[in-house]
Amino acid sequence: MAERIGVYICHCGTNIAGTVNVDELTEFANGLDGVVVAQNYHYMCSDPGQALIKDDIKEHDLTRVVVASCSPLMHEPTFRRACAEAGLNAYLFQMANIREHASWVTEDHGKATLKAKRLVAAAIRRVQHHEPLEPMEVPVNPNALVVGAGITGIEAALKLADAGKKVYLVEREPSIGGQMSKFDKTFPTLDCAACILTPKMVSVGQHENIELLTYSEVEEVSGYVGNFKVRIKHKPRQVDLQKCTGCGICWEQCLGMRIPSKRTIRKGDLVINKA
Repeated sequence: MAERIGVYICHCGTNIAGTVNVDELTEFANGLDGVVVAQNYHYMCSDPGQALIKDDIKEHDLTRVVVASCSPLMHEPTFRRACAEAGLNAYLFQMANIREHASWVTEDHGKATLKAKRLVAAAIRRVQHHEPLEPMEVPVNPNALVVGAGITGIEAALKLADAGKKVYLVEREPSIGGQMSKFDKTFPTLDCAACILTPKMVSVGQHENIELLTYSEVEEVSGYVGNFKVRIKHKPRQVDLQKCTGCGICWEQCLGMRIPSKRTIRKGDLVINKA
């Protein structure tokens, strides 16, 4: 069955009509395949403009609607709602931006009108391929993942955790703090870096909503917004973190730490020890 399309051109005051010949554009749209009605109005987003669309949907039994006006970011939901209120599926609607893409980008009336014609023709061709859709709700996982436990990651994790979100803070190094933990002072105030950082590090370790995953790396991220799945590789430490006190005695037995701290270079009878 052939689609019955209604096309509506907005003047947008003088924003569009001051550059685009809306009467010529309306006549052009009226002659395109599938179009049963084409009209223009000063402000299509206004209540009378929306009423015009609703009345035509019922009177002309429209199956598709095209509005040529401003950016979809502004009024696409407005026109979708108008279509739905008239009994037409909201997704059988297409919007053509002839303001930002035509009238506002040239002072040449002829070129602006020509481009508007092409945009409207493209919208009419496209809307014929639209299919009715229905919105659906899916459960959302509110947990958050923060990658990197430098000062930025720490601050982000604390803000999220304080807002009541479960936070997984992943750091590839054995300890958190990042580059700031290596500094003596911070620019430009020359404040003590440790004085700023260490209280936040303690807060991260003690916060009930933060699960700290140090010596770990993100291997894979899948899923979609609200339902991501993340695979994290936890590197072996050979240390029981629940029992560790940080005394450092285990280092003496660690094979990885048995590296000579000095090397001897012999030059003739001169012996030089270098650290």
